[in-house]
Formats: sequence, C-alpha cells, structure tokens
Amino acid sequence: MKILKLLYPGMHLKRWIALLVVGLVALSLGIAYLLVELYRNVPLPEEAGPATLQFLPRTVRATLFITVGVAVASFALWRLNKSVLDTVAPNGADLVDQIYNYRYRARGPKIVAIGGGTGLSTLLRGLKAYTSNVTAIVTVADDGGSSGRLRRELGVLPPGDFRNCIVALAEAEPLMARLFQYRFGRGSDLEGHSFGNLFIVAMSGITGNFEEAIREASRVLAVRGQILPSTLDNVTLCAQLEGDDHVRGESEISKSTQPIKRLYMQPEHPAAYPEAVKAILEADIVVVGPGSLYTSVLPNLMVEGIAKAILASDALKVYICNVATQRGETDGFSVADHVRAIQQHLNANPFHFVIANNNVSATIPPEWRVSAVAPIEPTDLPDSPRVVFADVVDDRNPLRHDPDKVSRVLLRLYYEKAEAVGSGELAEAVAAS
Repeated sequence: MKILKLLYPGMHLKRWIALLVVGLVALSLGIAYLLVELYRNVPLPEEAGPATLQFLPRTVRATLFITVGVAVASFALWRLNKSVLDTVAPNGADLVDQIYNYRYRARGPKIVAIGGGTGLSTLLRGLKAYTSNVTAIVTVADDGGSSGRLRRELGVLPPGDFRNCIVALAEAEPLMARLFQYRFGRGSDLEGHSFGNLFIVAMSGITGNFEEAIREASRVLAVRGQILPSTLDNVTLCAQLEGDDHVRGESEISKSTQPIKRLYMQPEHPAAYPEAVKAILEADIVVVGPGSLYTSVLPNLMVEGIAKAILASDALKVYICNVATQRGETDGFSVADHVRAIQQHLNANPFHFVIANNNVSATIPPEWRVSAVAPIEPTDLPDSPRVVFADVVDDRNPLRHDPDKVSRVLLRLYYEKAEAVGSGELAEAVAAS
C-alpha cells in the first residue's frame, strides 16, 4: 500500500485502509459474539471439544490463533508486495529509483517544445528524463516521403513527425518503439512506409479524427506528455527565393539552390489548434527548435495563433539554435542569422534566450557539404535575446544535439530564474536580465 501511495499521492489511501481495518475488526467482533452465543446455548457433539482445542487454556488458545493469524496475514502481505513489485518494477529494477524518478518528473516544469523533424524528437528524448509535463507542438507542413504519400492519397495530416515524437516520449518496451519505426523495404506496395505512420492513419480511421488517433497511439506506447499539431488545416508551405522565384511544398524548399527570402502559407491564415494555444499560455518554458529553420521551426510560427500565443505567454521562452547548417536552407548561417530570420518573419523577438553550441571542434566530413553553425551573437537587432553558449553537440554525431546536454542547459536557465524570483515574476525578471 505504501508503494501505491507513493505512485498515486492524490488517492488518500490511508483513510480507506483505516476504514477497511475498522470494518474487519467490527466483522471479527460480530463473528466472535455469534460463536460465543452458540458455544454457550447450543449443545455440541463430543468431537467439537478436541476440534476447538477445548483441552487447552483459553489464554493459550488465544495466543495460538493470534500467532497463526499474524503468520497468514504476513505471508499474504509479502505475496501482495511481491506482486506489486513485479508489476511496477519488472526484471529486478530498483523500485525506489523508479518511484523517485516518477515523482521527480511529475513535479517538473510544464515545457512546450515547438518544432518538427529529428530536432524536436531529439529534444524530447532529453526532456522526458526531467519532467513528464511535456507538450510537443508539431508542424503539419511535411509533404515528402511516407508522410507526403499518405497525405496526398488519404487526405490525412502528415504522421511522420508525430510518430517520431511518440517514440521519443514513449515509456513502452524498446521492441514497441522499434516496431513503430520499422520501415517496409522494397518489393511491396508498402515500400518506404513506416509501421508507425500506417498505425496512426489506421487509428485515425477508427477514431474518426487525427488528433484522437495521436492520443490513442500515445497511450499504446505509454507516452509521458502530449503531442499536438500546430494546426489541423491542410497547409502548404511556400517560399519566395532571393531571385523572386517561388517554391511550393516543404520537400521542394530544401532542394532549392537560391537563398530563401521569406516563407508563407497557403492558405494564408491557418487556424491554430486550440489545445496547442492553451498549452503555450499555461507553460513554464516554451522552447522553439532545434530543427530545420525553414521547414520545421518557422512553419509552426507561421500559424498566426501559435505566434501570438508565444508572444503573450509569461513563460521562459528559448530558441535552441542548430549545431550545423543545412544544405539548401541555411548554408553559411551563423547563430545571428538564425535568430534574424525568425525575427524578420515574426516582426518581433519572441525569445528571452538562445541556446547555441560553442563546441565546434567536431570534424564534419567535407563531402557532407555542411558546416558547424558559427557561434556569432546577434548585435544588430532591436530587443535581441541573450545568447547562452554551451557544449550541446552530440560527440558521436556533429550534426545533432546531445539530448541530455541541451536539456540540462535549458532547465538550468529556468531554475536559475525561478529561484531568483517568484514564478509570477519570472517573465519580468528574465526580460530585465
């Protein structure tokens, strides 16, 4: 019962256990009174004497029954405890650590992470170790690969980025996560599709809508947190290039060889998903990025309701800059260029901080035709955010963030400010720092 109390602190177990004990005592006294009445007034056969241990003094009989009762109850409690342990901590896992981590994460800050692609899922893998109050807001502009095919053929929102976020936040067995990421090979009509994408689309058909399908898929993989679309509208991402050419479609934008001048959506004013707006306004931390600047990060901010919610939120607002440039999108970009592009599209600075990598020593092979993002701080923009430089790169993959490194930097910023002031004054204190 103590284990259940630790896992579910709001259940008020003690009062119900005490009431159960009172009920059992009352029941036992009632049975005892009945047996005494029968013993005194009902004639019993001779065999009843030895069977009820009449040849022993009453104090000895009482002691014997109490001993047997304690032994049986202790054995039952031991087996019950073992059954609970096997359920909540299988394979010999340390239950104390599991309970501590569960309670620790439940008290963690409310974090809203906005983005898409591998960058968002990388961040989520790091955050789930520190808080279970995570909301991922995902772009729906993807029109390439398996997601694009399903979107065109079935008219659903692209499931790929949602699948990656579900797997990143999952607490299920690794085999289930591998199953969701399994991609069918050549030689069949399913070539290129991942099982998770098909599962989400099938669930969408069963439940009747895409957002309910995401919730059910999250339940199957025991996701800690929630995953929401930025909009439910069928949007197409478009870009105007420096040469005034226009490119239509997220998958085509990164293929262009000309620098991107500006992004825009078709339709122009997609409606923000209400639950996503609510999550942003209630968050303690709002994180944008990491991820492809023009095809994962900015598409969410092009949804007017999402951008307005970020600007209105009292949360600590942080942009996580990429550690490497991306071919066709951010060739030669520095940290300052990333920040400048966001501010130009929003006509405002929504961030208090920018987290940028300063460990550029990792070697990126020349044939990849990308480079580490230069750690240059923006100085020519009004109301520029404060840039925090730290080692956040994955040592094994210089193109990616390390989930734990970047999560630690993010939470350190939050707790430093939260400890300095009351939570209601957090935004003012950050703005003044």
